[in-house]
Amino acid sequence: MWEKQKKCRLYLLCALIIVFTGGCKARHVTKEPITKSDFLLNTFVTITIYDSQEMELLEESLALCQEYENKLSRTIASSEISAINHREPDAGVVMVSNDTAELIQKGLEYSKLSKGAFDITIEPISSLWDFSGGKDMVPEGEALREAVSQVDYHKILVEGNQVLLGSPGTRVELGAIAKGYIADQIKAYLQGQGVESAVINLGGNVLCIGEKPDGSAFKIGLQKPFRDRNETIAVLMIRDQSVVTSGIYERCFEKDGEFYHHILNPKDGQPYDNGLISVTIVSPKSVDGDGLSTACFSMGLEEGMALLDTMPDTYGYFITEDYQVHYSQGAKELLQ
Repeated sequence: MWEKQKKCRLYLLCALIIVFTGGCKARHVTKEPITKSDFLLNTFVTITIYDSQEMELLEESLALCQEYENKLSRTIASSEISAINHREPDAGVVMVSNDTAELIQKGLEYSKLSKGAFDITIEPISSLWDFSGGKDMVPEGEALREAVSQVDYHKILVEGNQVLLGSPGTRVELGAIAKGYIADQIKAYLQGQGVESAVINLGGNVLCIGEKPDGSAFKIGLQKPFRDRNETIAVLMIRDQSVVTSGIYERCFEKDGEFYHHILNPKDGQPYDNGLISVTIVSPKSVDGDGLSTACFSMGLEEGMALLDTMPDTYGYFITEDYQVHYSQGAKELLQ
């Protein structure tokens, strides 16, 4: 099925979205864009600036990315998310920074919007699986049932800088929206430094600042699932927008003839099996695209499409198992 067994692992560190970033014939800028990459957020992060030659901006952007990772990652022991997840059993309140409080609140909004199909308290379940460490763990039995019983976004509340937790077993996983939030913060920093043309690529979460200096749109290719990285299924013309994809080929493995991927159902702890391969969202803010790509995938084709059609300036591309692309209202207008 889609050559999953052979190719799944190849996509662990590969972007789900292909960015065509070459040089451009600018009206006012004749030099090539500057770019810098690093391995952060458990993926490859690349910042490309088209209208400046200040390399310090790239260094500062990557440093900012690292700063947010240190704060928001559940796997870094000193992070604020780790402080929440490893609190004392009787601790019902944890103080966090404005950034962490804001992101948790955003995660709760999408948990509510999807009616729990997407749930930021899924950490008890996701920690039982291993999609990136090579162990190919498939949880079973009582451990999985116990984890499922702990997942409920209604048991967490944000009041100012306080995170209120209604159960000792409530733990938070922000991996589905953190990259989008971080991309938005990097964009804000660069714009504050006068940058008007750039691409922020956090492992396939792409956020474009403005357009190319010559006035043309950035071309963002949607990778064809389970195919060579350079094979696209569509090319989008993007100006000052975010493009984010959630797909079953991002983190996955095959074991005993069964295929498993990382988008998990909070209701039973198993990977979603709803006929979708991927969902791509175009939106003004990357945090919204991040949250919506996972939420819409989790909700399925019909409900996910219906949700997007209620949101202004937000578009979706749903790829089903037969490799058909389904478009939300207005989405086709962005195609090349």
